[in-house]
Order: sequence, then structure tokens, then C-alpha cells
Amino acid sequence: MSESTQTPHFHPLQLQRPESRPQRPVVASVPAPMRVIPGSQRTVSGSHKNTIEVCDMETGEEWVINEGHNETINSVAFFLDGRFTVSGSYDGKLRVRDMKTRKQRRILEGHNESVNSIAFTPDGRFAVSASEDKTLRVWDMKKGKVIVVFRSDGPILTCAVSPDGMTVVAGGKSGRVHFLRLEGEQ
Repeated sequence: MSESTQTPHFHPLQLQRPESRPQRPVVASVPAPMRVIPGSQRTVSGSHKNTIEVCDMETGEEWVINEGHNETINSVAFFLDGRFTVSGSYDGKLRVRDMKTRKQRRILEGHNESVNSIAFTPDGRFAVSASEDKTLRVWDMKKGKVIVVFRSDGPILTCAVSPDGMTVVAGGKSGRVHFLRLEGEQ
């Protein structure tokens, strides 16, 4: 990799509803986020008790990971085939955990308010987080640092990454859906 390579950045493509239609907010809120770990029979969920709860659906074994967040966990996502989980909370932090050892590996800080949603590029190199602080942040997972920030006109409730890892879709309380293209070195 040469010194002149660029890091990914957003190229915003914003679609808005015609003014003649009434705007309804995008609804993307769930009481407790839950995900199935890829390639396994385990579920992971965040809770209002500031914990991550894991359940093995084959054996019935359950365990709680209570190290970390100080407030309700709103979002959980996986990368590297479920080996790592990232949780987002009202405390504005993302916490990376190794699911094999159940230990926290890293804290990602940058949001000033609740983290509402987390998504990953298919290769697991980048995470995207949506927040009440009106930002969408792209994180380099190897470095644990924010590499680009998109600012919206209101809180961002949800985000997703396309299968090719190049497009981020985000929905906000304003009712807008943002389509953002990741450009630069992938």
C-alpha cells in the first residue's frame, strides 16, 4: 500500500420524497436488538440491563456478558463470520467483543449520543454506525478509528451496507433515506 492511497469517503446521493406527499418518519426501533451469529445456532441480544445476552439454541445454554456499557444496548452486529460482535449503546460507544473468549477487545468512541444501528462491509474491514447525534460514521476495524463522518439534518435511526460493500443506506427520524457511496481504497 503506497502513502498516496486514499481512505474511503462518502459521496452522498440523497433521495427525498416529493413535497406533495406527506412525510412519515422511518420507523426502525426495536425494544431489544437480536441477531443470529452467522454459521451457528447462537443468538445475541442487547438489553436495557446494559448487558449482552447469548443463547445457544441447540443446547439451551445461556450466558450474560455484563462488562462494558453503562446504558441500554440498542444495536448488535457481527463481523468475521461471527467471531466478533460490536454493540452500540445509549452511552454513545461501540464495544468490540471476541465471542470465543467473551472478552471486550476495543472501545470505539466518537458519537455524542445513542448509537442506534451498526452494519459491516461484507469483508469486515469497515463498520458503519448510525446515531442520535445526527451522524453516520465509518470505522476502520483494524485501526479502531473513524475514517469518515456523514452529518444529517436529524438523528439517524438505521443503516445497512450493500452486498458489494460500496453503498451505505441510512434512514433518519426526518423521514429521509440517504444513499451514500463509499469511494477510495477498499
